[in-house]
Amino acid sequence: MENGILYVVVALGVSIVLNIFLKRLGVSQIIGYILTGTLIVYAFDLRYLNDSHILEMVGEFGIVFLMFTIGLEISLSKMGSMKKEIFLNGFMQVTFTAIVVYLITHYFLNLQVKTALIIALAFSLSSTAVVLSYLKSSKEIHTPYGQKATGILIFQDIAVIPILILIGFLTTHSDESLSSIIFQTVLSAVFVIGLLFVVGKRIMTWLLHFSASSELEELFMGSVLFIVVSASIFGHYMGFTYSLGAFVAGMIIAETKYHHKVESDIAPFKDLLLGTFFVVVGMKVDVFIFMDNIGLIVGIFFTVVVLKSFVMYALLRLTSPHNSSLKTALALSQVGEFSFVIFALASLGGLLESELAQLLVLIVIFSMMVTPFFITRIGRIVEMMHGRIEVVEDMQALKSRRGHVIVCGYSIVGKFVARHLDELDAPYIVIDNSNKHVQEALADGIEAYLGDASKHSILEAIHVEDASSVIVTLDNPEKKRLICDAILKHTSDVSLIVKVVSLEEKEIFKALGVRVVVDGKLEVARVLVERMSVCQLKYR
Repeated sequence: MENGILYVVVALGVSIVLNIFLKRLGVSQIIGYILTGTLIVYAFDLRYLNDSHILEMVGEFGIVFLMFTIGLEISLSKMGSMKKEIFLNGFMQVTFTAIVVYLITHYFLNLQVKTALIIALAFSLSSTAVVLSYLKSSKEIHTPYGQKATGILIFQDIAVIPILILIGFLTTHSDESLSSIIFQTVLSAVFVIGLLFVVGKRIMTWLLHFSASSELEELFMGSVLFIVVSASIFGHYMGFTYSLGAFVAGMIIAETKYHHKVESDIAPFKDLLLGTFFVVVGMKVDVFIFMDNIGLIVGIFFTVVVLKSFVMYALLRLTSPHNSSLKTALALSQVGEFSFVIFALASLGGLLESELAQLLVLIVIFSMMVTPFFITRIGRIVEMMHGRIEVVEDMQALKSRRGHVIVCGYSIVGKFVARHLDELDAPYIVIDNSNKHVQEALADGIEAYLGDASKHSILEAIHVEDASSVIVTLDNPEKKRLICDAILKHTSDVSLIVKVVSLEEKEIFKALGVRVVVDGKLEVARVLVERMSVCQLKYR
């Protein structure tokens, strides 16, 4: 017991020091956690804990809380709007990637059918923990490529369930047919999700309302933890992954008025347990085997990255622009953490040789160590490959921005507004839903972002609450109204200035709560009179 406490304290101290150092170098804290696990294992000779079920359970709950927070951002209505990203793009990515990898491993590398199938399915998955953590922290989850990546990752997490069932079927050689097992699984999934949404939603809503009305933060926090853990255990008890139950629970709470408070309260637990997951990953690193096979590991990793990127880009390019397709393909080109589970179960069931399984695990670990370095530089890589200025979707630079002006729209009026702001030397950015207008702004040397300012997610991403003013220059009355309504609901601490072209518009925006309304016709009349006065003075 005492040694266990010592290991935890040392791991905590090492991770803090490492991450402070790596933070200054601009390196993801994920690397710090992985290195911590490796250092602790070899410093205290704890390699016998590599297969500890307790450690794996603690680490897995990091993924559980991550999936819960993702569920909070994806309500039923949003999932309905993401049908294409989740079910079309996700299904195509997993299916075609698995087929290509299977053909290569079976026919070119001469691996057995079962072995090739397991490797193909595992390599078709990407890292939810690494990619979603980055997308959420950088706010790129709200960009077009972030939405595509999130949708595909959600489908991959759902796809883990039938993959694990297939491994169980291949391992046990059950007399029951595969079609029968799949049918029973589908029925179980419908039952679990239906029960959580019908019964669980009422229980969750009542519990959150009751604990919130008590005005005791610890009761509310305890209620949230109870909901996450109980939903996860229920999902696992029914034969699914822990993360599926947590994801569904997050979706349910996303439909309630408590979802923002729940998300902020749960963040420390999610980050702590996610860090623990990566420490456990680091503990699995066998340095000696890694050094002996480093060339092979690196070679296979880069082959997988190129292969997955090519397949995914080709599929996405059928329905999406080049820029977001390439970014999504590169972001999801690594091998995911659920591959650990797949390789472990397959090895225990005799479907993979132990040496091959260990090599594959090292490839996954190397992939997760390299990805944090790689994913933060995707924008630059795409720009270099494309050979011209691309629309900026990375809004991470706005996190620390304060007191700037946001110009909504870069058409004729927007360009004049930007010119006058330049004359005043006022800091500002442009946000526009038109790719053409954003390209024009970038060509003019202006900091511009592609996005719909009437969407709550975009307002969060551009941190509108930290701006000094928002100037809406659009001509479309309905679009202007939607933007103003969204901004006023999001924050009341920003000066909102809107251009109108009629008295009716002026009354609408005044009623909406917009304090500063600029009437274009009135201002033109005023300027005409001013110019007339100047002319009279000049000729007297």
